[in-house]
Amino acid sequence: IKLEMPTINLDGEVTVVATVPEVVEALESCAMTWRKLISTALEEQLKKVPQGNGPLAEVDFWRERNGTLSALTEQTKLPDVQKVLEILQEAESEHIVGLQIVLSDLRKHHEEALDNVKFLSTLERYLKNLTYGTGFNVVLDTIPSLMNALRMVWIISRHYNKDERMVPLMERIAWEISRRVYKVVDLHALFKENRAAAKKKVAEAKSALEQWKKCYFAVRAQIETSGIEQHWEFDRKRLFEKTDYMTSVCQDLYDVLQVTTEEFYNIFGPELKAVTGDPKHFDDLLRGVNGLTSPMEELTFDPFSIKSTHDWKLIMEEFKEEVSVENVKQIFVQNLKDPPLYKNHPPVAGAIYWSRSLFHRIKRTIIRFQEVEELLTSERGKEVKQIYLQVAKRMKEYEDQKYNQWRDGTEQILPLLLKNTLLTVITGGASSVTEESVTTTKSVCFIVNFSPVLQEIIVETKYMEQLGFPVPEIARYVALQEDKYLRYTNRLKNMLDRYYKLMGTLNEAETKLLDDHIQELQRIFKSGQRRLSWNSLGIGDFIVRCTQVIRKFESLVCQIHNYSEDISNKLLFIESTNLFKFPLSKNGDELPTAKDFFEYIKCERVKDVAHMVRKYTAIPQLLIQVEGRVAKTNSGKSQKLTSYYAYWENRTYQVLTQLILKNLQAFNAAVLANVPLLQTEAVLSVPEIILQPNASEIDKMTVQCIRDCVEVTKHFVRWMRGTCIECPPQRVKEDEVITFSFYSDVSQNPLITEQAVLITQNVHKPLASLSKYLNQWKRYDLLWKLDKGVVMERLAAEKPACITFDEELQFYMKLAQEVTQQPLIKDEQFIRLQLAALAYTVQENARGWVISLGKLLNESAREELFSLQEEIQVGVFGSCW
Repeated sequence: IKLEMPTINLDGEVTVVATVPEVVEALESCAMTWRKLISTALEEQLKKVPQGNGPLAEVDFWRERNGTLSALTEQTKLPDVQKVLEILQEAESEHIVGLQIVLSDLRKHHEEALDNVKFLSTLERYLKNLTYGTGFNVVLDTIPSLMNALRMVWIISRHYNKDERMVPLMERIAWEISRRVYKVVDLHALFKENRAAAKKKVAEAKSALEQWKKCYFAVRAQIETSGIEQHWEFDRKRLFEKTDYMTSVCQDLYDVLQVTTEEFYNIFGPELKAVTGDPKHFDDLLRGVNGLTSPMEELTFDPFSIKSTHDWKLIMEEFKEEVSVENVKQIFVQNLKDPPLYKNHPPVAGAIYWSRSLFHRIKRTIIRFQEVEELLTSERGKEVKQIYLQVAKRMKEYEDQKYNQWRDGTEQILPLLLKNTLLTVITGGASSVTEESVTTTKSVCFIVNFSPVLQEIIVETKYMEQLGFPVPEIARYVALQEDKYLRYTNRLKNMLDRYYKLMGTLNEAETKLLDDHIQELQRIFKSGQRRLSWNSLGIGDFIVRCTQVIRKFESLVCQIHNYSEDISNKLLFIESTNLFKFPLSKNGDELPTAKDFFEYIKCERVKDVAHMVRKYTAIPQLLIQVEGRVAKTNSGKSQKLTSYYAYWENRTYQVLTQLILKNLQAFNAAVLANVPLLQTEAVLSVPEIILQPNASEIDKMTVQCIRDCVEVTKHFVRWMRGTCIECPPQRVKEDEVITFSFYSDVSQNPLITEQAVLITQNVHKPLASLSKYLNQWKRYDLLWKLDKGVVMERLAAEKPACITFDEELQFYMKLAQEVTQQPLIKDEQFIRLQLAALAYTVQENARGWVISLGKLLNESAREELFSLQEEIQVGVFGSCW
């Protein structure tokens, strides 16, 4: 490909030449020609593919592309071409853009080809060894080095560091290795060679295939370990599916060579040829042995093709069967006592099936040997024949023994099994119980009494008939009834599963509640346990009757569970009630006082308790409805429901206990949390600074609030024994009436008592801490402890100088100023201390001292002023005189 150079004189400055229209027009025509030529060349190159399946074809492909594009690129670098580009650029020609795009594409593809040639050249030596190396030793030695070289290309190359380039290259390498194996392991010639040499050849071919995969994963592991290189996550099917399959075929071929060498040629050696006395017949015999591999030599398909997997597997299975003569005896003897059975085969018929399958295997092989008479008349042949006859005889005796034992046992036990009752009972792990011990507790369990032995006899009977053995008439009759027995057992199992699933939903209280109904159910079940057998005609009617009763019982249980759920929801409402609802802060930093805080809790609690009591008093009505369903009465004191009433009363006690305990725990957590809930105030009560209300009063409020919380249970009146009717108030004295509630039980619970004590301790701690904090304000106590009048009189008597007054005034003004800098709020856990009033009081006391000092200073100054005035007047009058 050659670019035509312009014939126009291009001498002169680019800026000048670019202004000549004739020149620009001629150069534009030239540029269009170049663009078309280069575009066509690039399109042709991009359409090309490597010519061949091996890796060297890819090397040649890039080398050819690089040569073509390199020659074209060099032409674009010529001075004339560059000047044409500059002139068209200067002239702002519309054709320059298209040409530059094509030149950019040319440059990109050339750089790619150049880079690929450079890196593929590093692999070329290994690829040639792989392709042309003599023997598999060269291949085995080359693969590790080649794989490491591929890793370097993967790391450094700019184009072979992507799956779309590296995977096809590796696929070509795998193809080349496969081709070497195809070429060497030729089945048409393999079995005609020396067997030892053939085994070595196949082993080396297999090693080469395995080496390819092994080295790939070894390098992949190195890449993963390094942690800095891009991982190899290639399509393993493309790289190894073919080679893995060829590896398995090579292993099959090696096994064939091993068997024919070790198990046949060592037997049919020179000694056997001498014994036969007929070399010709012996050669025929040997040819028969060679015939074992003849199907492999005359294949009509490619054994190394994955598409032929099924056909190759059939060939291998046939070969393995043909060489299994000597193994059959060993298998039979080793497994006589515990023969391997096919899936779903019964023990006896399955053992006979196993024995016959072994017999057919050995018989098929012996028949092949009988085609050569001299083989069986030789010493070795006689020995093999004797082994065959001995094994065949033992197999026949084994079958007869198994069949006779089964027939006699079946005729004896089958009538007994058919007399078994439909159901049996297990209690506490026992397999059977007397009638007296069958009670209405969950420990009694009915199960279907269809013996596994009976089922096994049915299956054995079917298989025995298939094997051609005569079976007892009773066994044939039972086998014909298999579907009926299967249907009955399934319906019985489903019925019992439904019943026990239902029983599993009952708690102990519900079980006692439904005691009569459960006894009725079990009474019906007993007819299947005592009277009906597998010979009976009323099995279907029994199942229908049981199913109807269970359905009715199921409906009753569902109704009771609905009532139970309703009661549980009411108790859950009670248990989840918050008995310590806190008031919200009014605004900003201001919180409710302790009195307002506890009063709010008390008021909210009263409203909530009313709701809780309404929920509680509705429970007896629900229990009376349960009574109506179970006992057909509505008195609320049915003896049948005595334990059921007690169960729900106990549940109520547990709920109330949890209610009080969880609420006390929640209140204690709120006390310990650093979130203020109420506020108290620090006030000056001369001569002390105290909390208002004081700590003792807050402690009392807390104790009363806790007591009120526990006394909520007084509103829940206990039921009379054996009923769900509330106990009426009991008069113990003329002026004293007692109401039986849950309070006496709940209040004595040690966990609740302990929690109440803990709350009072945790409330007292922040109060004590705040009291200690107020001690800091005692440094101002001289403001109110000193008698202001006495101090002023003493100071007046001393007639201090002005500087003394100044010092005193500065001192008190400084105290007043210092108080303004103190925090006016102090939070201690759940209590907020307001200090504004105390600070104001301290400031007012300081101002009082300032005012008193000011008055004293004023009086002192006036006295001195009047004294000075008198002196002045006396002096003036004296001078006048």
